[in-house]
Amino acid sequence: MSVQQILLTVRPESDFEVPSSTGYQLYSALLAVMRSSNPEASGRVHDSEIGTIAVSGLSGTFGRETKRPGNKMLYSKQTYRFHIGITDPDEIEVFQSLIQPLILEGMGIDLEAGHLRIEEVTSSTLTFEELMGEVSRYDGEAIEFVFMSPVCIQYGNSSVTEMFPHRVAVFNSLLSKWNHACPEELKMSVPRDEFARYLAEKPDAKSYNTHSVMVNTAYDAKRGHPRPIFKQGFTGRCAYRFVRDAPQDVRNAVVALAMFAEYSGVGSSVGRGCGWVKVKVREVK
Repeated sequence: MSVQQILLTVRPESDFEVPSSTGYQLYSALLAVMRSSNPEASGRVHDSEIGTIAVSGLSGTFGRETKRPGNKMLYSKQTYRFHIGITDPDEIEVFQSLIQPLILEGMGIDLEAGHLRIEEVTSSTLTFEELMGEVSRYDGEAIEFVFMSPVCIQYGNSSVTEMFPHRVAVFNSLLSKWNHACPEELKMSVPRDEFARYLAEKPDAKSYNTHSVMVNTAYDAKRGHPRPIFKQGFTGRCAYRFVRDAPQDVRNAVVALAMFAEYSGVGSSVGRGCGWVKVKVREVK
């Protein structure tokens, strides 16, 4: 079993508007690409309770001169990038369902108002065993997370969303995703209390923001048309520092989960543009 990252560079064929949060449209477009080549894989990704494909949303230079509020412009003279992380146990099938039509068949990506042409694709793959082997190369007292897109972590079986990068919320979310995707022999059992006891969060107040982002639509029978569904979350930088007496097994688990985060995303709706994260862990020289 392995995890994969794909970084795509795309160019719009014309100038057109997209929503401020592009993840939902990208997710729908990528499912359409997968459906064209492998309907079964597309259905499995769509129906998964824990997101097995993480889509970052577009990054690049946008314009604000749009006709509709809550939108932004894409320019044909610019390139844009987005990240896909795949943690599905059958990730090879998912990967092929995306890459073959996009690269080999030149299919491109159709958003609601325009088309994105693929210009460059890079990818990396790690098995869970290789990822665990990488853990021993790191020996730092802190791990820095950069939450690039809104992180939406629901508390338990409630409608309450975390609005702060609390150590327990972030790492418990990652632990759940890890245990859902990894081989049976590599599953972890880390009590929530150990994340709370042995880690301290150090957020960067200047970069911290909260967001309300559209992640889905639902048909409104009373109004006779779909209505958007929003989730709330946060972005920004946050360092997680080990306390002095943190046990080595807890340190190893936290580092592994942090490295895994770049593939899995953090929180819910990761396939719809939420929870994209970049992680920096100090490497032993």
